[in-house]
Amino acid sequence: MARENLNDLTALVAVARAKSFTKAAAKLGVSQSALSHTIRLLEERLDLRLLTRTTRSVTPTTAGQQLISGIAPHLDQIENQLTSLGELRNQESGNLRITMPDDALAYVVLPKIKEFVQKYPKINVEFVADLKLIDIFSEDFDGAIRLGENITKEMTSVPITPDIRFVVAGSPEYFSKNPKPKHPKDLLNHNCLTLRLPTHGRIYAWEFEKKGKDITVKVEGSLIFNSIFPIRDACLEGLGLAHMPEMVARKYIQEGRLLQVLEDWCPYWSGYHLCFPRHHENVAPLSLFIDEMRLHKSNR
Repeated sequence: MARENLNDLTALVAVARAKSFTKAAAKLGVSQSALSHTIRLLEERLDLRLLTRTTRSVTPTTAGQQLISGIAPHLDQIENQLTSLGELRNQESGNLRITMPDDALAYVVLPKIKEFVQKYPKINVEFVADLKLIDIFSEDFDGAIRLGENITKEMTSVPITPDIRFVVAGSPEYFSKNPKPKHPKDLLNHNCLTLRLPTHGRIYAWEFEKKGKDITVKVEGSLIFNSIFPIRDACLEGLGLAHMPEMVARKYIQEGRLLQVLEDWCPYWSGYHLCFPRHHENVAPLSLFIDEMRLHKSNR
């Protein structure tokens, strides 16, 4: 026979070690009759008697002992490997590499990470802030934090923020010299602080929606950045209008250092999600990190 059934071989070893069908059946969680049937079919396939049965005990035949001696160490090794994997699943130590945009790191992850570090001091987490949609499979990342629209079908994901929106804002100084835009197309007459997307190399076009109508504006400006924070800082300095996550601008809008415009054109989008390969879902320490980051309340 080219390939033995692993369950049949496991059953054979269990009976030989217990020297009893009754005891082996209890250990394996099957009925005695089912176990006896399994061994009988195995013997028929091999055309060899493997066990000698008496009213008092069960002992291997010469052929049975030879087979058991050869396979038992391998079965034990498999069992040990499975046990060690189970221990790994519950292990509160190890290393993680997570990639995300810089605003997600600053406003979503860092506010939660202190408690995680205190609870799991033996888990080391490397954060890579990058706007690029990194292939976490080929670049050895355990997970990525991305907006809902950027999740691929190869990944499992859990939401870690409510829905978010991007806002358009400028400083009082900027608006003292320029009129406030009333429609997204008015942005074509403004100096906009633009963002170059690293994945495609294009300038990010600002997206708007109102009453089911979508508008994408290919804005232009004298300054181009590759990160949201210098865009915010340049906006605070009155150098142009910025399009950025509301959480990045909220404090400055509340303080009056930035003025929000086109509010009714800025819808909510699917928020940030923690994405990871499907086969990593239940392996610690990633599962612990997922639980810590997971969104528990859906209210905005």
